[in-house]
Amino acid sequence: MPAPLAIGQLIVAVALIFAILLQARGSGLGGTFGGDSAVYRSRRGIERRLWQFTIVLIVLFGVFSLASYVLVG
Repeated sequence: MPAPLAIGQLIVAVALIFAILLQARGSGLGGTFGGDSAVYRSRRGIERRLWQFTIVLIVLFGVFSLASYVLVG
C-alpha cells in the first residue's frame, strides 16, 4: 500500500474515532455541558454538524479502504 494512502487512512480513522466518541449516546453535546436532554428533540447546531462530519468520515474511510484493496490486490 502506498505510504500517502496509509497515512490518509490512519488520519481518517483517528478522526472518525474522536467524532464517534463525541456523540455521547442518549445525552448529546447539550447534556455534556449541563443541558437537559430528557425530551426527544432533533439534532441542531453543532450536534448536527458533528453528525454530518461523522458521515463524511465514514464515506472517506470506505473510499480509502477500497483504494488500498484495489492498489494492493
